[in-house]
Amino acid sequence: MSEQNNQPVFQIQRVYLKDLSLEQPNSPAIFLEQEGPNIEVSVDVGAEALAETIFESTVTITVTAKVKDKVAFLVEGKQAGIFEAANIPPEQLDPLLGIGCPNIIYPYLRANIADAITRAGFPPVHLAEINFEAFYQQRLQQLQQQQQQQPQAGSGLVMPDGTPAKH
Repeated sequence: MSEQNNQPVFQIQRVYLKDLSLEQPNSPAIFLEQEGPNIEVSVDVGAEALAETIFESTVTITVTAKVKDKVAFLVEGKQAGIFEAANIPPEQLDPLLGIGCPNIIYPYLRANIADAITRAGFPPVHLAEINFEAFYQQRLQQLQQQQQQQPQAGSGLVMPDGTPAKH
């Protein structure tokens, strides 16, 4: 039985929409514009320990559509998941939370964002797939560069948003 207790465990406990906001500051006039909007998309990923083996992973997407210099709409959504991760080696836990969990919850967020945009009266915006592994590696490089620039700053602990922990 003790061998089973040491087996790695990874389970989805729940996937949920944590936050969703929609702004249309220039409606209804923006609907009269003939020009198509320029779409900007930003992505952020976070993770937080809720208990010893329970973690929340989040993916936040902000979609901004502008026609000329006017904002047609701004949609921000944050999808989250609660995951159980037990007996996972420490060097594998961070990539699991930063790559694996976002890959699971992103399709839900993508559907919620598309639905909100369509319900707002705009043509659907279909967000592309995201390579969360490349995104994770890019964030690691940024953190390493920041640490090299500020070698004595802070405790070395990093918060889920990438900022150094403060005492």
